Amino acid sequence: MNISVCMIVRNEEAVLKRSLQSILDLVPEIIIVDTGSTDNTKGVAREFTDKVYDFIWHNDFSAARNFSLEKATKDWVLVLDADEVVTFFNSDQLQNAIDQSEDIVGRIKIINMIADSTGEKRYVERVGRLFNRKNFHYEGIIHEQIVSLSGSSFDRVPLEIVVEHIGYTAGVLKRTDKITRNIKLLELALSQTPDNPYLIYQLGKSYYMLKDFQRAVGYFKKTLVLPLNFSLEYVENLIESYGYALINSGYYSEALCLSKYVKYYSNSPDYLFLMGHIYMNNGMFTEAVESFTRCIGEKESKAEGVNSYLPNYNMGVIFECLGDNGRARMYYKLCHQYPLALNRLELLK
Repeated sequence: MNISVCMIVRNEEAVLKRSLQSILDLVPEIIIVDTGSTDNTKGVAREFTDKVYDFIWHNDFSAARNFSLEKATKDWVLVLDADEVVTFFNSDQLQNAIDQSEDIVGRIKIINMIADSTGEKRYVERVGRLFNRKNFHYEGIIHEQIVSLSGSSFDRVPLEIVVEHIGYTAGVLKRTDKITRNIKLLELALSQTPDNPYLIYQLGKSYYMLKDFQRAVGYFKKTLVLPLNFSLEYVENLIESYGYALINSGYYSEALCLSKYVKYYSNSPDYLFLMGHIYMNNGMFTEAVESFTRCIGEKESKAEGVNSYLPNYNMGVIFECLGDNGRARMYYKLCHQYPLALNRLELLK
């Protein structure tokens, strides 16, 4: 298979081995670019490949990414991070995709393990990670984007590749101070392009992950007044993150303004779940139940449980608050083994 895996690393000895083990037998070439490790990262990398290169870091992720592309000897590259582990890889489907056209970007499924107050949750997203290095490169010093070298349009193709990302778990964030680093780079990038909605969104998202919800609200609100393409995934995530930041800041009535985006996301379980929460916090229980009901089904949600047990649990809470314990028990039972629902059922005995 004419594919190189390209990875940039720095002080990743704790996670790198597991990542490289997951891809070692799947691709013929692994390129590792180290941007200044002070631990045994390069030693771990050399257990799996002799193509380990040094790159002087100067606060530019795209520069490091593009250097790794230059070192690849295969035309097609699959870009991974050291804290990502490949759990599924359909070689036949991948080969078929790259045989169709050189002007495509393959989008892999990434399962993010994100820590919050209730533990770790799975959040699913599709991200462009596979492309022909003769036709594409990276731009942007932070949250770098794949860009066509010719400037022409290209197709984004879903690939049957699944990756588990552990970089946003509490332990990893504490060890790497990743969010603080990102904020500094985002502020630097915004000083050059102050009206870039994607960068403003990412800055808001960084403060959201730090649980500085009021500051996140400010950046999300600033993004929403700029011209946006509501078909882009980051814009949908912007709407959802803005909603939860408003809820966490206690701005319940202000969050009702997000109902106007239903024309874009009427089939999105994640958006409908958010709106259910917003209605619930505003005492609009009929609207909340309707929105939660529409979440449930076969359509894949980005956040785990949003299309199944979580809306059922919230409807159980609503009916319990309304004194309808019979319907509350019914919805709690539909949550199956969800611990919070089991606790409520025990208390309603």
